[in-house]
Amino acid sequence: MLIEGLIASFLMGTLFGLVGAGGAILTVPILVYVFEQDVLSATTNSLFVVGAAALVGALMKSIHRNVAVKAGFFFALPSFFSILLVRRFLLPFLPDILFSGFGILATKQFLIMAVFAFTMFFSAWAMIRSGNHSMSKDPQERPNPPSSHFVFVIGKGLLIGAITGFVGAGGGFLIIPALVFMLKFPIRLAVGTSLAIVAANSLFGFVISFSSVKTEDCPLLLIVSVLAVAGMLFGDALSSRMNERLLKKGFGYFVLTAAVLILYDQGARL
Repeated sequence: MLIEGLIASFLMGTLFGLVGAGGAILTVPILVYVFEQDVLSATTNSLFVVGAAALVGALMKSIHRNVAVKAGFFFALPSFFSILLVRRFLLPFLPDILFSGFGILATKQFLIMAVFAFTMFFSAWAMIRSGNHSMSKDPQERPNPPSSHFVFVIGKGLLIGAITGFVGAGGGFLIIPALVFMLKFPIRLAVGTSLAIVAANSLFGFVISFSSVKTEDCPLLLIVSVLAVAGMLFGDALSSRMNERLLKKGFGYFVLTAAVLILYDQGARL
C-alpha cells in the first residue's frame, strides 16, 4: 500500500495546487485508508501535510502579490481561538465510546469520520457551485476591506477553526467563496490569501497537538509532505492551462463520491 499512498499524496498536492483548496479532504482518507493510521492520528498528521503544502503555495502567490495580509489576519485570529478550544478541550474529553447498545457501537473515531464526510459534502457543494458561477478574475477590481464585513469574517474564522481542529481540514473550500462573494476578491487573490490562512491554521493546529504525534509516523509524514509540496508545485504550473470551472466541478463530484463511500464504510462498522 506504500506505493499507492505515495502516488496518492502527490496527486493530492497536485489537486491542491490546481484548485487552491481541498487538500485535507483527500489527505485524511489517504492516511486512514491507505496508510492505515487511526483517525485521531490522521487528523493531526493531516494538519502538517496540508500546512506545509499550503505554506509553499502561499509563498509562491506572495511573490506575485496575490496574498491579502490584512484579510488573512482577520480570518486567522479567530480561527486560532476555535482550533485551540477544539483540540485542547473538546477532542480530549470526548469518550472513546459514545453509544453502545442494540448491536450498535458508536465511537469517537466514527463521529470524527462522520463529521469529516459531511464536511466533504459541503466542500463538494462549494466546488460545484463555484464551477457553475463566474468568479471575478479582473486583477484591477478593488476588494472590499475586511472591516466592512467584520462580524461575518469573525464568524467564518471561528467556524473554519472549529472544522480545522475537529477533522484536520484547512477550510479553504469555505474561505475562497467568502473572499470572492463577500469581500469581492479576484479569484487569484482569494486563492493566495486562502492558502496563507490554511497554512497558518493547519500548522498552528499541528503545533498545539504535537505531543500526540507518534514517533514512528514522522518519517512517513515527512515523505508525504514532500510529495504533497511537489504536487502543489506541479498543480500550480498546470493551473494556467486548465479550465478552472470544469476542474472545480469535476473535483466537487469526486469529493462527493468519496464522501458517500466514507459514510458507507463507517456505517458498516457500527
